[in-house]
Order: sequence, then C-alpha cells, then structure tokens
Amino acid sequence: MNIHEYQGKEILRQYGVSVPNGRVAFSPEEAVKVAKELSTSVVVVKAQIHAGGRGKAGGVKIAKNLDEVRSYSKELLGKVLVTHQTGPEGKEVKRLYIEEGSDIKKEYYLGFVVDRATSRITLMGSEEGGMDIEEVAEATPEKIFKEIVDPAIGLTGFQARRLAFNMNIPDKLINKAASLMLGIYKAFTEKDASILEINPLVVTGDGNVVALDAKFNFDGNALYRHKDIVELRDFEEEDPKEIEASKYDLSYISLDGSIGCMVNGAGLAMATMDTISYYGGSPANFLDVGGGATAEKVTEAFKIILSDTSVKGIFVNIFGGIMKCDIIAEGVITAAKEVGLNVPLVVRLEGTNVELGKALLNESGINIVTADSMADGARKIVELVG
Repeated sequence: MNIHEYQGKEILRQYGVSVPNGRVAFSPEEAVKVAKELSTSVVVVKAQIHAGGRGKAGGVKIAKNLDEVRSYSKELLGKVLVTHQTGPEGKEVKRLYIEEGSDIKKEYYLGFVVDRATSRITLMGSEEGGMDIEEVAEATPEKIFKEIVDPAIGLTGFQARRLAFNMNIPDKLINKAASLMLGIYKAFTEKDASILEINPLVVTGDGNVVALDAKFNFDGNALYRHKDIVELRDFEEEDPKEIEASKYDLSYISLDGSIGCMVNGAGLAMATMDTISYYGGSPANFLDVGGGATAEKVTEAFKIILSDTSVKGIFVNIFGGIMKCDIIAEGVITAAKEVGLNVPLVVRLEGTNVELGKALLNESGINIVTADSMADGARKIVELVG
C-alpha cells in the first residue's frame, strides 16, 4: 500500500525526524490560506500522486508570493502528470502539498528497503540525490553506499554514522544525519514499511539535515496491525479493478495486454504469463485466486477480468490441490452466464476432482475450449485472440 508525501512526512514527524512545515490543500483557495499561515518568503507547491518523478514532470513549483501559489495551484489541480512511474496514461492531480521553502545547500539520497537477496532491511545512501538518482544508480552504482541491518540488533549508531560519512555529509552534521536515520529506521520497522525513499535528503543553510520528501510503501500483509495506516489509503490513486479484487481477497494487478488470466498460486500465475508471452500473446493481468477459493470468489474474479475492455480472451489455468477443480468450474460457469461471455475462453484444469470439473464445463452449454496442459492452453488462447 502506498501513501502520499504529506502523509509520510507526518509519520516521520512523529518519530522526531526533521521535515519542513506544510499542509495538504484541495483547492487554490485552500492552498493560498495554507501559504499565508506558513508565513515564509518562499512556498513550494507539490502535486500529490502515488508516483515518483514529479519534479521532472512539472509537478513541483517554487512560489515567491501568494499570487504564484494561486496560479500554480490552478495549473496543477486537475492536471495529468506523466512520469516514469505512472506509465503513459499518467495520474490526475487531486491534492497539493503546500510546504515552506528550504535553504538547500546540498541534496542527498536516502532509501530503506527490505532486500530479498539478504532478507534484511538495507539502507542506501548517496551524495548524488535529487531528480536524477535513477541515472546515478545505472551509470555510477559505486556512488550508492549500503548498510545491511542485523535484525537481532537493529540499525546501530555506528552504521548510521558510517553511511553519513560515505555520503559525504559535512563532518559537523554526521551525528545529526545519523540521528535522523535512526528515527527513520524506527518508523520503518514499527510501521511495517517495505520501501521508504527520502529523495532528496538535504543539508540546509542553518545546519540542519532535513527529509525534503518521503515516499512510503507498506507491506499489505501487515496492515491488519496498523489501522492508522489503512486510514491513509487513497482509493482514487488505485485501479478500480484492484480495489474490487481486494474486497474478495484476490491478488490482482492490471497489465496492458489483451489476454485475461485467472490462476491459483502466484508462481503458477507468473509461469502462465510467461508462457502466454512465449507464444506471442500479452497478459492483461496477474490474478491469483488463492488456494482456498470459493465459487463466489471465482465468479467475482471472472467479472473483474471481463470488466477490462482491453481483454480479448481469457485463459483459466488451475492446478487443483486445496483448490478443487469442480469449484473452479462452477465459478467460471456462473460468471460466464451472469456477465454474458463474448470473448474466447480456454480452461486448463488439473488435480483434485479434475474429471468432475471438466464434465461440468462440457455440460454447461457455454463455448469453452479445454486444454491438456499450460502450454497447450496458452497456445490456444493466443491463436483465438489473434
């Protein structure tokens, strides 16, 4: 789950991390009101979307008076920002963060991530912070330093100071930077975050180390422990189909292909998408119905797939263990009748009650193409869609 910058900064503030003052605004009038209350000579008007790269896309404006605050707010609200993380469709700006300006002397990059390679939290830091950090990571990876945290000990002061030193933070500010890192680490672990980027982390003219941005991602499996985080969820930033899928505990991600997939098990789902691609097709989604799906759950999954107008065909690939093939068949039949199936449908069933499942499909009166294997099914749906 993602949250907005202003929400992330409020979390960091609770852990003693230095962030600039600011408030969210939903209209130009509200933006001007916030700017007046900040009483600073420079105000930053920031578009709030769940994507990075806002600065390059024109989503961050520096205002030197209230007229500019009003003008920039009118320009940004309702604008569709296209960044390297939004895809070509972009995201519409529906809220702004109005923040006091900062006297920036130097920008840095600081990131926290759960590293799959080590199964540990890893801190990443670089003196090359700002809008071009992706280019730095690709062209000069040696400029990015890492500290791997032992979960039994946690982030130590020594590690934080060493990272600050490697990032070339001024010597007199090393301890301040280390203290900030320790506060961020505490927020990261206590809130079950999976990624947190501070880009940029800045050193200011008055000798402070400040988090000028905050991009949080949270582990969805841990949200039951954090009702305060769940309340920060912005449904307008999410795909409606993914929101609907979450209501039925379905793992669904929209893609840009034309073949809808319904599979049980994340590994099998990934293999199914790869096989479709191998035969020249393009998956329209990742959808894992899980191991204990009911007929109702399968029906809803089918409806969600068909709600995507780019879907030209559907491939159902089920290996029944806990998930019985006859339950899948019942769900597919029910959904196809309810929504009025008008695209090719290929079904591959294998495992528990497979013969019963196939019999139900054959007797349904619906035009369903059966497959003997995953490869056979992928090849058939690609041919039918083509």
